[in-house]
Amino acid sequence: MTPPRGFHFNVDRRRALAELAGVFLKLGTTAFGGPAAHMALMEDEVVRRRGWLTREAFLDLVGATNLIPGPNSTELAIHVGAQRAGAAGLVVAGLCFILPAVLIVSGIAWAYVAFGSLPQAAGLLAWVQPVVIAVVLQALWRLGRSAVKTPALAVLALGATAAVFTGVNELVVLFGAGALWLVGTRGWPSAGQRCGLGAVVLGSPVMLPASAVASAGAAFSASTLFLVFLKVGAVLFGSGYVLLAFLRADLVQRLGWLTEAQLLDAIAVGQVTPGPVFTTATFVGYVLGGPVGATLATVGIFLPAFVFVALSAPLLPRLRASRPAAAFLDAVNVASLALMLGVTWHLGVHTLNHARGAALAVAALALLRLKVNSAWLVAGAASAGLLFGQ
Repeated sequence: MTPPRGFHFNVDRRRALAELAGVFLKLGTTAFGGPAAHMALMEDEVVRRRGWLTREAFLDLVGATNLIPGPNSTELAIHVGAQRAGAAGLVVAGLCFILPAVLIVSGIAWAYVAFGSLPQAAGLLAWVQPVVIAVVLQALWRLGRSAVKTPALAVLALGATAAVFTGVNELVVLFGAGALWLVGTRGWPSAGQRCGLGAVVLGSPVMLPASAVASAGAAFSASTLFLVFLKVGAVLFGSGYVLLAFLRADLVQRLGWLTEAQLLDAIAVGQVTPGPVFTTATFVGYVLGGPVGATLATVGIFLPAFVFVALSAPLLPRLRASRPAAAFLDAVNVASLALMLGVTWHLGVHTLNHARGAALAVAALALLRLKVNSAWLVAGAASAGLLFGQ
């Protein structure tokens, strides 16, 4: 296997797998804050602290995850595992990032079914979110220095940021930036290169039709539950709020299995627990079908991510070696950072509007400058939130 650009090959595969397991189990346990925060924490671990990837190679992976449906931060973890230790690394990194959140969410779901309500999480979030903002800002600064290579790319970054803040759809921002950059550089790809780019985005069953899941009705079915979440994992671009729209259409309106209140509780659990937001599926599956339902829903929503990464990862070195495709990927990388900045801004407006939040963010930035591990900063903030509340 020829190492991709920016990848530092380690011949000791077993050691590499053990290192991957350790890093992603830690991140899966401490990575609060959603995909932008997860990506920032991964950059700190695999680029700055361990040097497994260069910043340029990491940015390529971020761009690639934004071009395929599914949970972006989980797909980034899977990509890193594939780069580090091949197919086995792909599986180990993805599972280790997902598993802690699945176990935590399953425990909350058990309590929810048993007692009928969620534990209070507002205090935890009040302490964690300012630290998460600091982590993301530091990562944006480091990654931006690598992504914005020319004044023209800086202009493109400003345009993408403006589009994000005016509410333009994220896919329009990503693909629009890539298309504009190709036009501007006159780097039209050949037919074969266009096929390669298309395969990264569409080389998967993303057009799984709605008819693949059962028709409307109230009777619970484990197989239908699995197919609902398989469909969502195969077609969903966007945040946890987009996930809310998908699940409301299928599980509340069409099948009638959940109430509106139960669905909002499920989304809240995904937002306030560490690891992938898509573990909302675990909560819903448990509420509807116990441990078996939780397992089926979790496998259904995350399985497409493993498939998409396995299909697209071998194409990345070829795309980067092609001048037009590399230009497209450079533009997508810049647009991806604009999306991260937009998420961070909206979170910051609600988090840094009081003295404690601002002080926590400033202190976290100072500690990050001293090279304190970002994952432990987030874990410390979560512990303080549980102890002291709001």
